[in-house]
Amino acid sequence: MAAAGVRETAVGPMRPVWALTPLESVGPLHFGMRMDDVAAALPGVIELRRFQAGPHSPQILGVQFGTGRAAPAVHTYFDEAGRLFCVAVDAARGPQVAFEGLELTAAIPAELEQSLLDVARSTGLSVAYGPRGNPGINELGLVLRVQETDGSVATRPVLVGRDWADRCVDDWEGWIPECEWVGRQWAYPGHSEFWPPPGHEPTWVDWRPPF
Repeated sequence: MAAAGVRETAVGPMRPVWALTPLESVGPLHFGMRMDDVAAALPGVIELRRFQAGPHSPQILGVQFGTGRAAPAVHTYFDEAGRLFCVAVDAARGPQVAFEGLELTAAIPAELEQSLLDVARSTGLSVAYGPRGNPGINELGLVLRVQETDGSVATRPVLVGRDWADRCVDDWEGWIPECEWVGRQWAYPGHSEFWPPPGHEPTWVDWRPPF
């Protein structure tokens, strides 16, 4: 993967560093790219699989890239026009996404949340929380999720481009695909640790979360 350098994280070894330019690009990936251009921008990374990204949006295509068959690193999502609109970085194997001195990948959730609040205050932005408790900043097209990694829980940044950033933190109304909201949730009072919560049957018919 193209990178400006490598950096160690709280949950793993050195990994490539991708600079985030909010609403425009993350590392070598520019929002609006076509799939062939995304693949070409990721030398040394292979396409692992394609999948339907949500139960009610068959036109949204998810493509998983990684360094090996069992080593996903980046999930990319393409809209009905075939444009890259969302990038999610794997906490265990993905590149380190850097923004304003923050390392967004594989961080300790509570520590990164406080740092994000500090950056938001200093820049005049607002941290919002979606219905399932995940924090983010709509103006940056940024949502922070969590992911289980070898017995610990670490952060998984999810980014969208300018045309798709409106209400991106809202997991009911924003553009981020349903599959990125499923599973372990951010620790937030009054919210379940998992989605779907135990005993809840979602209205999915033929679709199942791909990961």
